[in-house]
Amino acid sequence: QVQLVESGGGLVQPGGSLRLSCVASGFSLDDYNIGWFRQVPGKEREGVSCIGFTDGSTYSADSVKGRFTISRDQAKNTVYLQMDSLKPEDTAVYYCAADWEANVKTMCVITSVRDQFDYWGRGTQVTVSS
Repeated sequence: QVQLVESGGGLVQPGGSLRLSCVASGFSLDDYNIGWFRQVPGKEREGVSCIGFTDGSTYSADSVKGRFTISRDQAKNTVYLQMDSLKPEDTAVYYCAADWEANVKTMCVITSVRDQFDYWGRGTQVTVSS
């Protein structure tokens, strides 16, 4: 079955850390740019961090720069999002997506292309609260 599955979400206190995983099955992430997105009820889905398949180039939203790190493990067909110094405003459902065509910055910034992404996961909840 071709799918993306996120894991690693949970409840964490402000200032804490979590590492999210996005595992692909049925296809190789080597051929795709991968992005992490987040969404809270009533708001548009926001691009968080994206990574390119050709050179590992990355793009991150200003709101998470210096706190979140995206990386990939090609052997495990997995992309990670290391989230440090978490804040209550980071609370959201986090999704990963894979796309063959959109470049890294386009993937993270341009909302109109997201309906065309090749694959989306179902999401994992992250809650930052004391």
